[in-house]
Amino acid sequence: MLEYAQAKKVLDEYGIRSVESAYVGAADEAVAFSDGDRIVLKLISDKAVHKTKEGLVKLDLKGEDEISAAFRYLEDRGRKLRPYKILAQKMAESGVEIIIGGNTDAQFGRMLLIGLGGIYVETFKDVELRLCPITKADAKNMLESLRSGKVITHGGASTKMVANLLFSVSKLLIEHEEISELDLNPVIVREGSYDVVDIRMIK
Repeated sequence: MLEYAQAKKVLDEYGIRSVESAYVGAADEAVAFSDGDRIVLKLISDKAVHKTKEGLVKLDLKGEDEISAAFRYLEDRGRKLRPYKILAQKMAESGVEIIIGGNTDAQFGRMLLIGLGGIYVETFKDVELRLCPITKADAKNMLESLRSGKVITHGGASTKMVANLLFSVSKLLIEHEEISELDLNPVIVREGSYDVVDIRMIK
C-alpha cells in the first residue's frame, strides 16, 4: 500500500483535490499545522485498516490542549501498531460523502466505482460500476444511475463537477497500471468544490 503522501502525489498529477495534510512527529508540530483552524489527526499504519472503527481518527480538534491530548492518545495507541505515522489534516467543509474506487477485475479489466460514501457504503450498497476508460458522458450517466444520485447533487454539488472527477480517476487507473486498487472514501462534495479526505492506494 502506498504511503498517504505518495498516494496524494498521484492524485495531484490529475488535478484531484485532497485536503491539506502533513505528517507530524510531535504534538507541537500538530498545533503549528493547525494554525488556529480545526484539524483531524489520524494514525496511519498497515496494521490499522479500519481507522475510524478502531478509534484511530480524532476529528474536529482545535486549540493546543485538544490537539496535544489527541496526539498523545494516538501516539500511545501507535506503540502496538508499529511502524506508524500520525497524519494531520485540515477539517474539510461539510457536504455529501461519496466513495470513488477502482480495481482490476480478472475477466473485464479496470473497473471504476461510485456510490454514497462514509458509513453509508455498507448500509445502502448503492454503487455504479463501469469499465475504464470512461467518457465524461459515461461519468454523468454513472452519477445519474445511482439511486442516491439526487442526494449527492441536492447538496449543491454539480453533476458536471462529479463527472469530471470520475473522468480523472478513470484516466489515473488506465495510466497507472501498477495500482491494483484505489479507494477514495470519503470524498466530500459540495457546491462548487470537493475534497478527497481518505486515500487507499495499493500496488
